[in-house]
Amino acid sequence: MINGIASKKIIQTIIEELESRRKWLLDYFSKACSHLKREQQYKVWQDGYHAEHIYSNSFIKQKIDYIHYNAVKEKIVTSSEDYYFSSVRNYAELDYELEVLVQNLF
Repeated sequence: MINGIASKKIIQTIIEELESRRKWLLDYFSKACSHLKREQQYKVWQDGYHAEHIYSNSFIKQKIDYIHYNAVKEKIVTSSEDYYFSSVRNYAELDYELEVLVQNLF
């Protein structure tokens, strides 16, 4: 459910804001729908659900770092902080679009 709300906000912001990579991002998210059987215009998240037991603060940090690096891995940006829709911007105390409750557990 949160993914649906967040993805709609991401797409809405890309369309409404002055984003230099607007066309590239929308094309990228549109192509991600090509394998779907149901009609969908944009797909922000990968398929799958992989729940894991959280057992330590270092495990949480590892998962957050992994999430923050995804935009770099997919060559959307060269630095995690450059991706405007990432919570890494909240942790780095930069301007951000999405409100994130930063937990300093580590």
